[in-house]
Amino acid sequence: MATDPSLKEQLPHPYDQDLAPVLRRLDRRTPRSRERLANDPVTAAYLCAAMRLVERHLGPGAERTLSDPEDENSVERPLTSFLSQRAVAAEVARNPDPFPRRGSVSTMRSTWRSHSDFIADLLRFGLWSQYQPTHCDVVEAADILRKLLEGPDFVQGVQELGYSDLVGLLSRPKFRLELMAIAGAEGDRAVREALAENFHGLVAPWREVCAEILKARGLRLRPGVTLDQLVSMLTAATEGIALRALIDPDVEIIDHAARRSLLGTTILTLILGSVERAGAGSGLSTEQAVNELIYKRVDR
Repeated sequence: MATDPSLKEQLPHPYDQDLAPVLRRLDRRTPRSRERLANDPVTAAYLCAAMRLVERHLGPGAERTLSDPEDENSVERPLTSFLSQRAVAAEVARNPDPFPRRGSVSTMRSTWRSHSDFIADLLRFGLWSQYQPTHCDVVEAADILRKLLEGPDFVQGVQELGYSDLVGLLSRPKFRLELMAIAGAEGDRAVREALAENFHGLVAPWREVCAEILKARGLRLRPGVTLDQLVSMLTAATEGIALRALIDPDVEIIDHAARRSLLGTTILTLILGSVERAGAGSGLSTEQAVNELIYKRVDR
C-alpha cells in the first residue's frame, strides 16, 4: 500500500520521530529497508491502533465487557488476545487523521515475521520514553530534582518525587502494558529482550542523577551498596507500590491533599539504610549497621 512520504511529518508526536532505533523486529533484510519500513506511516498506523487497544483494555479507565450480562463478576479477561493481528488490523480503520485507516492481517504479516515480533516492537514503542515516560522522567522531574540537589527541604523534595512518580505511573497505560508483557515474557526471547532494553534505558539516567545528588549533598553509599543496586531497589519499590495501589486503591498509599505517598516514605527509608555522610559516617555496611542496631555490636 503506497503512502505519501510527507505524511510521516504530519503524524503526531512521537509517531513523527525516527522509529528505526525502536522497531527492531521488522521483516526486512537490509538496515536501509528496515529503516524505511520503520518510518512508513502504515507501520505507524498499526502501532497507533495497537496502543489504543492497550489503553482501552488495560486502562486507566479500561472498558470491561461482561460475558454474562446478569453476572457482574463475569468480566472478560483477554490478556493479550485483544492484540491479535486480526484485532489490530480491524482497529486501524478507527485511526484518527492523518493516520492511514486501511489495515489487513496480510500487511502486518509482511511487516513483522511473527506476532511475537510485533508484540516485541509494540513493547519497545509503548515503553519508549518518547511515547510516554513509564516512570518519572528525569526531564519531567527537573524542578523536583533541583530541590534534591540544593533546596532547603530535601525530605519534602523526596516526598514530591515519590508522589509525582507514583501518580504518573498509575495514570498511564504503559505500566499496565509492562505488567502484561512481563506475565507473558517467559519463553519468548523477543519480548524478554524488549523489556530488558526498557529497564536499562530507564535506570541509566537515574544512576547519574543519584550520583549527582550524593555528591551535592556530601553523601556516600554504604560499603557493599552500588549505584546500580540503589537504582534497582528504587525501581522495584516504585513498581511494587504501584502494583499494590492498582490491586487495592482504597489502601492509604497516596495522599493527594498533602502530595505525599508510601513511595516517598520508602525512598527516604532506602536512603537512610543505604547512605551515610561522606567523611563522617560510620563506614558500616547495611548489614553491620543493622547488627549494631539490634545487638549493639558490629561483627566485622
